[in-house]
Amino acid sequence: MPQTEIMASVSVLNETGRPLNFGWARSSLFVYSSNLLRVPRRRISEANRYVLVSPTHMVLFEILDDGYLGYLFMSVFSHKTRNCFSRTFLIPFSLGCLDLPGDSESGSIKFRQKKALFNFASMDGGVKIIKVDVPGFGHDQSLRGEVVLTPLPESESLVTHMPWRGRGNAFSCSRHSPCYSSEGVIQYGVSDIIFTQGNSWGIFDWSRGVRPRSDLRFWAAACGQAGDRQVGFNVGFNSADSALGTENAFFLDGHLHKLDKVSFHMPSERLVPWRFTSNDNRLEMVFEPQQERDENHQMFFYSHKRRQLFGSFSGKVTLDDGSDFTFEDIKGMAERRKSRL
Repeated sequence: MPQTEIMASVSVLNETGRPLNFGWARSSLFVYSSNLLRVPRRRISEANRYVLVSPTHMVLFEILDDGYLGYLFMSVFSHKTRNCFSRTFLIPFSLGCLDLPGDSESGSIKFRQKKALFNFASMDGGVKIIKVDVPGFGHDQSLRGEVVLTPLPESESLVTHMPWRGRGNAFSCSRHSPCYSSEGVIQYGVSDIIFTQGNSWGIFDWSRGVRPRSDLRFWAAACGQAGDRQVGFNVGFNSADSALGTENAFFLDGHLHKLDKVSFHMPSERLVPWRFTSNDNRLEMVFEPQQERDENHQMFFYSHKRRQLFGSFSGKVTLDDGSDFTFEDIKGMAERRKSRL
């Protein structure tokens, strides 16, 4: 079955809360209205993720409301030392209390816990502003600063809307945008992580949906510079039905080149290279992990397990015009996540 590209604005749900209009788009054409949902709040899953890449560090912020459990997760990874420091603020029985915006183009997320403050704001023109102040990030180090993410002119995003087979009103609507430049400073302890236009980049990842009882998800993304071209990609899959639109695309100077299914060839050993191949023979790449961390959250009958890696990607992709493009040492991350309720 061919993938279906959506060319005009459509609703994710009908008036009874049933998902419809499945496929993929190059911009935010899927309209998600949480007030149309007719399911218990514990089954609604909402998440925003921001990945900042500088010449020296990678900084990750992730906000998740998975019904029974919510969290704000942050991580700082050094390309030089390969050290990774992370912290998670857990919110048991979040059930919508994080008040995440219903679309990816507007609204803001404000989070406060004890002395930690976060503000993730969407501005005109697709600009994202991240402000953070965490006095006790870890190892007696603070984490504070402000970074502005600006999309490339006329850049595209990969937006998908997928159902789960045999799961009634379960669906996954997501936006993947690895085409931002980043500017600003984040102070980590006594060191400054500096993001400047031309050598610093950003990834914005957004998802909303109704989850089944269990899900297994694979995801990888990266952004950076290959010669004088800005590149990025998003590849992934879960147990949803992606026949009408996969979450796989390569971006060159902000333009999306759609891929079909991508396989993750993951060794069981730690810090061993991963391989990625696509069934349409358009993508071949290798991921060189430099640091790996495991995450395991359990609360009553809810569980969330994740294997997350930071490193660099190299490979070759066939663009929409049939030409081949080679890229090397593009910084990014990959993960395997399993959740159950």
